[in-house]
Amino acid sequence: MITSSPRDLRSRLDFWQALSGAILALFVCVHLVLEGSVVISPEITNTIGWLMEETYVAQIAAPIIILLIVFHFWIAARKMPFRAGELEIFWDHSRALKDLDTWLWLVQVFTAVVILVGAFFHVFTVMADLPITVVESSKRLHMGWWLFYVLFLPCTILHTGIGIYRIGVKFGIIDKARRIFWRKVIWAAMACYLALGICALTRVWLIGY
Repeated sequence: MITSSPRDLRSRLDFWQALSGAILALFVCVHLVLEGSVVISPEITNTIGWLMEETYVAQIAAPIIILLIVFHFWIAARKMPFRAGELEIFWDHSRALKDLDTWLWLVQVFTAVVILVGAFFHVFTVMADLPITVVESSKRLHMGWWLFYVLFLPCTILHTGIGIYRIGVKFGIIDKARRIFWRKVIWAAMACYLALGICALTRVWLIGY
């Protein structure tokens, strides 16, 4: 009888973790671009929201994305230092190694928890208050949700960017000699997406005045 070894199981889990992470990263990039259309014109954003609702893309995609986030977190959680002792050991090793990639993984652990909780509230709030319009989004911001997005937006961008970089390193797409170059490229991309997100939030906030 042929049985799978623990190493084979880890390899399969690593593959599904990377695949689900890549899909979520693509979703985040597309989502931010669509949301960023409000900077050009709120009417464009309203049209996109209307089209997604009329074709049921929003209603179908919302639960799928939440399930994918939970699935991705469930696989990744096997490596996370949840216990105080484990976190202390990892912290000490990180300080001793002085390796940037190790610290980036720690950032991913923190941002993962924020995204897991934050994504549920974000999706639930938006889908429970259809239709998706800029005016409704502005109302939520003025009700205090801007505090949530101040934390949620950078955490999402950080987790996505670092995740793409780590996938590239893990599967040999980014070799050791090119790591510094790709870090700069990904950090530049994250800065652009963060700027777009901030501009979009600011534009939506001003709609309420």
